[in-house]
Amino acid sequence: MSAIRVIQFTDPHLFGDVHGTLRGVNSFETLERTLADASGHLAIADAILVTGDLVQDDAGGYEHFRRVFARFGKPVLCIPGNHDFVPEMRAALTGAPFDLDGPADIGAWRIVLLDSVVPQQAGGHISIEQLTKLDEELGMARQRHAMVCLHHHPVAMNSRWLDTVGLSNANEFWSVIDSHPQVKAVVWGHVHQAFEGARRGVRLLATPSTCAQFQPRSNDFVIDNLPPAYRLLTLHSNGAIDTGVHFLTAAESVA
Repeated sequence: MSAIRVIQFTDPHLFGDVHGTLRGVNSFETLERTLADASGHLAIADAILVTGDLVQDDAGGYEHFRRVFARFGKPVLCIPGNHDFVPEMRAALTGAPFDLDGPADIGAWRIVLLDSVVPQQAGGHISIEQLTKLDEELGMARQRHAMVCLHHHPVAMNSRWLDTVGLSNANEFWSVIDSHPQVKAVVWGHVHQAFEGARRGVRLLATPSTCAQFQPRSNDFVIDNLPPAYRLLTLHSNGAIDTGVHFLTAAESVA
């Protein structure tokens, strides 16, 4: 396998009621439209990655998530976000095609899934157990390139309000990453906006939500006017990564 194709969707914020809205947006409808737009890419994808906030504080949304994503017949790699209920999420998404723990080894790559959720808090923290898991899973696959996935942002987004709810122990996280040179990318959700950067040769990638977006670099909470989006990732066997965010067009994003 010379390259693998991964599609990242994030922050769908589903409700038990498919008519439920988040900030005036029907999150189930926007997810369905986003998936329809991505259908050609999904047909050839090797895996689907969903980086948290599968539901909006409503465990009833997991049934809709399961039904929608199971139909593609692809591995669905899922991590929780701060609006998820981890025990209920695990119970609802037990068994194939869902994978909530990883690691997922596909081609020349290992995809590591981390839980950064702190119950009842918007910000994130990686526990000692999860840091140990990260170190061990990277250490056991030094021959593979690695992409590490979590919900909370481990670098500043230069947004005053958003950076109060990022990863609280980012230094500990980066200490582990720095000891494993095969890590080529760190990918997250939570921030409802596109971001691309680099740190010591590691690609840093955040992806907009399948529903509403946050205005970048804003001191206060402001909703952007950008439509739903998803990220395409092509992971090459030599460690190179081709990636881009695809926003729905105005026609696609309006019901």
